[in-house]
Amino acid sequence: QVQLVESGGGLVQAGGSLRLSCAASGRTFSTYVMGWFRQAPGKERECVAVISRSGGYTYYPDSVKGRFTISRDNAKNTLYLQMNSLKPEDTAVYYCAADNSYVTHTRPEDYDYWGQGTQVTVSS
Repeated sequence: QVQLVESGGGLVQAGGSLRLSCAASGRTFSTYVMGWFRQAPGKERECVAVISRSGGYTYYPDSVKGRFTISRDNAKNTLYLQMNSLKPEDTAVYYCAADNSYVTHTRPEDYDYWGQGTQVTVSS
């Protein structure tokens, strides 16, 4: 089992940047595929980035590709999401999640553990 705690959210103007962090504790962090998801009011939770256990493979949907970068430091048990060129439509609660497999899933239902979320608000 792993416990996840996100941090780094906040209010930023359009075009700005934020860096989210997700601190993991418990079972060995490097054994999990990790993902970042977001959920805006009235919308379904969606994947914004996934990273393989070693960090050698990453996935982004078109909506964030070129603007968001996911990374991990397995020595520090920490996951990151660098978000640049933020847009008002990026406003949401952002969650990190851990998948107890070696497959880089993108569906929320495939993930086993979740953090409590951190709010990101982008003003126009």
